[in-house]
Amino acid sequence: MSAAILSPNETVLADVREGVCWITFNRPTSLNAINPDLVDALDQILSAVDGHPDIRCVVLQGAGDHFMAGGDIKKFKRMLDTEPDVTARSREFERLLHNVHRVIVKMRQLPQPIVAWVHGAVAGAGVSLMLACDLVIAADNAFFTLAYCHLGVSPDGGSTYHLPRSVGLKRSFQIALLGDRFDAETAEKWGLINWVFAADQVQAEARKIISRLANGPTAAHGHAKALLNASLSTPMDIQLDKEIDGFVDCTASKDFEEGVRAFIEKRKPEFTGRS
Repeated sequence: MSAAILSPNETVLADVREGVCWITFNRPTSLNAINPDLVDALDQILSAVDGHPDIRCVVLQGAGDHFMAGGDIKKFKRMLDTEPDVTARSREFERLLHNVHRVIVKMRQLPQPIVAWVHGAVAGAGVSLMLACDLVIAADNAFFTLAYCHLGVSPDGGSTYHLPRSVGLKRSFQIALLGDRFDAETAEKWGLINWVFAADQVQAEARKIISRLANGPTAAHGHAKALLNASLSTPMDIQLDKEIDGFVDCTASKDFEEGVRAFIEKRKPEFTGRS
């Protein structure tokens, strides 16, 4: 049985193949800049994916030459030109950011692993969405900048939560306050991404990693993700109890049975992701 995930508009595409939901930002002429339609589509797609038994891994990618170059600055300019009321503008931005942040929370709570496959520009909100993913695969032509400071605003999209946890506080100040652009090799060295591959090799290498996730023990991945997300804000005794709960729950799954039998039989396990 295959899953059919429908997008409410053309700004985001969703395609499910072999247990993987490929989510593609589809505004290439605007460098996939985030706008309300894109946020709404991503929100609805993630809700449909959440816990779906036929979806065992999720991939975020960008159509065209870039992953995502941040917010839709042209729309910001139109708002400045057409809405003189500062309070009204502020309310519109507040609504947008609440919707973006709802998406970020859904990404972190999603039981399936999420992989960002990035290339070209990864800027502003693109960095925020990338950081909300569990793993990041980058082409060597990817470049990164948090960029918010260049517009005279502070960061959003959970970037101030995820950055210090990824690179430390001092490096986070550097990235946020200066807004400098850096390459994929630097991003890997700083701990922002997991892998960098040459642009002509990244597709083959990314598919290998994504296939491993999609064929892994889905329930175990979900528990591991929840445990790791909770680890930095949970006292050790409570974290240990959570580990017991997760482990015991996994032992009731068919994947646990398969994993044990495969180990004893010295063969590769064939996980189904089913309970």
